[in-house]
Amino acid sequence: MALATGSRSLDARRPRARLWMVFASVGLGAFVLALLGLVFLRLYDDQLVRQTESELISQGVVIAEVVRAGLRERVGEGYGLSAFVPPPAPLSAESGLRPVMPSLRASAPVLPAAEAPPRALLPVDAQVAPLGESLSALVTEVGRATLAGIRVVDFQGVVVASNHTDVGGSLVAREEVRAALRGEPRSVLRQRFSTATDAPLASISRDAGVRVTVVLPVLEGRRVWGAVVLSRTPMTLAKAVYADRWNLSATGLVLLSVVALMSLAGAALVVRPVRALVRQTRDIAASAPEGFSPVAHPVVRELAELSESLAGMAVALRDRNQYIRSFAANVSHEFKTPLAAIQGAVELLRDSADQMSGEQRERFLANIDADARRLTRLVQRLLELARADSLVARPARTDVAPLLEALAERGRAEGLSVTVAPASAGHVLALPGEVLEDLLWQLVTNAAQHGGEGVHIQLEAQPGRVVVRDDGRGISEANRARVFDAFFTTAREKGGTGLGLTIGQSMLRAFGARLELLPDEGRGAAFAVVQEGAAPVPATSGRFPR
Repeated sequence: MALATGSRSLDARRPRARLWMVFASVGLGAFVLALLGLVFLRLYDDQLVRQTESELISQGVVIAEVVRAGLRERVGEGYGLSAFVPPPAPLSAESGLRPVMPSLRASAPVLPAAEAPPRALLPVDAQVAPLGESLSALVTEVGRATLAGIRVVDFQGVVVASNHTDVGGSLVAREEVRAALRGEPRSVLRQRFSTATDAPLASISRDAGVRVTVVLPVLEGRRVWGAVVLSRTPMTLAKAVYADRWNLSATGLVLLSVVALMSLAGAALVVRPVRALVRQTRDIAASAPEGFSPVAHPVVRELAELSESLAGMAVALRDRNQYIRSFAANVSHEFKTPLAAIQGAVELLRDSADQMSGEQRERFLANIDADARRLTRLVQRLLELARADSLVARPARTDVAPLLEALAERGRAEGLSVTVAPASAGHVLALPGEVLEDLLWQLVTNAAQHGGEGVHIQLEAQPGRVVVRDDGRGISEANRARVFDAFFTTAREKGGTGLGLTIGQSMLRAFGARLELLPDEGRGAAFAVVQEGAAPVPATSGRFPR
């Protein structure tokens, strides 16, 4: 026992985290997991690839329009190839918009690195060659600013303009170029031909192992006049973070501050009522009055319900404790009187039995026997009360009318005047038949015992209730307030224990019902077995016939 106590003491001294620490840890963990999720799901990589693709598309559309305008002045209607893929339909007839949307992801298939284009078998078309020379200067200047590789090819896939030294080469072997020459824009990822090196974060060199390639056809109606090929290495995550480090740092600090404030606010909303609940439990343990009231303004519904449950439990335990104390005092009083009488009679018999007459001895023995029988009845009724208190309700329905008729027959068989008041059929109570029968019979026998000679008892079924009334002496005002108290009886000399109505109330409570003493109507007494939810019995309901 000492070892267990010492173990509990050591466990109590063991440091434990505070609730605000738990909330802060959860918030910080969620923040870190979100960052790790961005990296794991490559969302940022996808954004970088799509950003590069979008920039190349924007540049390619402008260059394609420049090429188309230049070719329109130099070639005839039969120039180029028929487009196999129809152009995309406009978003609406009114707007005429035909956007080229980015489609690549970081997880898209990566094609092998592109080799240097071989020399074309056919020379550059003489109609296009002068345009190509002027376009080469244009794309060279654009490439210097955008860091993109730009090539313009004719409808045969021959490079006519480039910011590299590959004019006259053929790109027709590349699948994205062949798709564009059929009239279909195409974007692909290709491995970098050169080996990536670790460049400083502040440099413009990019260490990504892939290049984004965008090929846009140059269309004139349903004819393909050529294509614009653009490629560029996307920004790596490390370089993108470094380039935007100040904004990201500020955003991260703001998010961390928000997470910290939310964690502290959440902890405050929970910690304050939890501490109040701890104080409430300590007050309950110390039987302090504060423990029997719920915590004020706990904010969180579950904590409010917990506090109300604790307060209700404390009140129930207090009432139960008071009931047990009062019950124990009453039991001891009820047992004390017959036990004292038995003890006194036994002592007299032991000391003076030889001097007593036979009649005196028989009288003392009869008194002992009567007191012993009273104790037996008390024990039996106490057992019945214990069973009633621990009774477990089960679903049941009882038709009242046949039960009342059977009780009336039983009463008349024992010489009692019992009748059943006329009532419409179909009255049902959610009580087991044996429970309702035992309780009503207890009320009938009580009425016969306390009502006096010639008392008449009437049973009446009403919606949601059964009334037992008599035309006897009635119950005085002083006794009406105590009629349901345990051990209270006015027929103790007749063997009454004062537990019958207490047992009945306990049995009904288990089934959501109650026993009521109806208001005094000037003659007799009336009790009602009422199902919970039914309206109270009116004072003038079902007066006993005079």
